[in-house]
Amino acid sequence: MAIFISTPAQFHFYKNIVDALEKRGVEVRLLIRDYGETLEVLERYDGFVFSKVRTNWDRIYKLPADVIRARNYLKDFKPDLVTGFEIYAPYTAKLLGTRSFVFYDSEPRVNRLLSVQIRAYMPFVDAVITPQAFRDDLGKKHMKIRSFKEFAYLHPKYFTPDRGVVEELGPDENEFAVVRFNAFDAAHDVGVGGFSFEEKLELVRKLEKYVDVYVSYEGGDLPSELRDYLLTVSKKKIHSVLHFARLLVTDTQTMATEAAILGTPTVRCNRFVGENDMGNFIELEKRYGLLVNVGNAEMAIKIAEELVQSERVKKEWLNKRGELIRDCIDITEFMVWLIENYPESLDEFRQNPDVQYRFR
Repeated sequence: MAIFISTPAQFHFYKNIVDALEKRGVEVRLLIRDYGETLEVLERYDGFVFSKVRTNWDRIYKLPADVIRARNYLKDFKPDLVTGFEIYAPYTAKLLGTRSFVFYDSEPRVNRLLSVQIRAYMPFVDAVITPQAFRDDLGKKHMKIRSFKEFAYLHPKYFTPDRGVVEELGPDENEFAVVRFNAFDAAHDVGVGGFSFEEKLELVRKLEKYVDVYVSYEGGDLPSELRDYLLTVSKKKIHSVLHFARLLVTDTQTMATEAAILGTPTVRCNRFVGENDMGNFIELEKRYGLLVNVGNAEMAIKIAEELVQSERVKKEWLNKRGELIRDCIDITEFMVWLIENYPESLDEFRQNPDVQYRFR
């Protein structure tokens, strides 16, 4: 089979799935998009770089050539299944005359570009699988599972935090905070912004009254005023950093979900927040109390300052995390079963969605 990986988060989602499939004798080819920090986190995994993009416009005008390049790479391999998160898998599978499905957790409600992308590949894909919290209805090919994509790599079964990052950073666990600022150049980020430059400075300076602060920054050069706060730990260790932090404040998406699922108090602030926000963020806040979604930067800074002052807040979040883990299926085991037994497994899942609960 073949798997498209376009972002670091997608690599993390698939890595345990790939390991399990290869142990079962399934030959897997990875097709990698050179984007952001993706190549940095690949570790020991080899893959074919089928695309190099820097902006959303890159994705659009390079799409035909990227799909053809992927088809040419796979045509002799002849995969019986192609999957991924985006448009590449359905189009490439169609050219190869094989099957495909997409896992996706970004909802078309957030912007028109996502909506157009999903409509463009829907005729060519067997199924689109999303988390249960997904609010939009994608039609008869849409199937939901009771989990979050981040559990594929952050479930306690698969993730053991590296305590060495605490020694590398300096302060003890629960004695530092992380702030993450986004580049806002992903497809689901069009028209969305986060903290302004002045708000970033205010946030960092207020938090550092109580704990050490580390800045994780995506997109261009870090402003000089924040360079002394730059998180220099390897990108491969970021989840361990989040695990041991007292607080994450961010205007990004994936890392907010990751920290919340790890049981780290998280404040998320960007213009996604509101009545059209995506279901996973709403569920993590309203059902589990693991995430604070704020549309106003001033309020986000105030809430973050209140949370960071409590040494007990992390313990409270970890207790709430336990409930989330009990409610969700093991998405890695589910995906391995789905892929290994495809297409019969898809038919079984379509007829009886409760089959997923055997993978708790």
